Amino acid sequence: MPILEILIKQIKSAGLNEFIVTVGHLAELLRAFFGDGKRLGVKIEYSIEDTPLGTAGPLSLISSRLDAPFLVTNGDVLTNLDFTRLIRFHHESESIATIASKTRQISIDLGVLETGEDNMLTGYLEKPSYSFEVSMGVYVFEPRVLDYIPYNSYLDFPDLVLKLLEAGEKIKRYPFEGYWQDLGRQTDYEQAVQDFDRLRGEILPPGD
Repeated sequence: MPILEILIKQIKSAGLNEFIVTVGHLAELLRAFFGDGKRLGVKIEYSIEDTPLGTAGPLSLISSRLDAPFLVTNGDVLTNLDFTRLIRFHHESESIATIASKTRQISIDLGVLETGEDNMLTGYLEKPSYSFEVSMGVYVFEPRVLDYIPYNSYLDFPDLVLKLLEAGEKIKRYPFEGYWQDLGRQTDYEQAVQDFDRLRGEILPPGD
């Protein structure tokens, strides 16, 4: 099952049934497979990029259709996130943006040297592990976030978030403790395929 189909089914179960897929590469393949969304019981429209606009830039092309709080997700995310709870959290937060987040442990498989002045050694950490709060690539935005996205210009979400922070806008994170996997790397994709077989009942809505 394509990852985008999984996401559509999950989001549909949260009560959303209108989707806009922003695409450049392989746009026609996606359109041929998903069509207008009728097969999945939703409405799907497409916004085509003539040149790459990053992860946030494409929103400028569909701004006229985003007149209420809206959900944005990367198309390569496998998770059992409850989108209904995420959306409710955003509405209650009174923020311009909510970012779903996950704690991720990063291990350094080397000895790490801690040094001070004149290259003097102050400590030695053997294969340390660090904890970070990372974006899951899932967001809920208020329509006025579009004021910060220039039309038809390249912009990634990290740069958009920094613009919002510099402007003093309120941004909340939605901490998530369940399953999440980004499929950006081949090894992550292979792991996700195995995980989906094991967690299918938790990831897909009942009946799917």
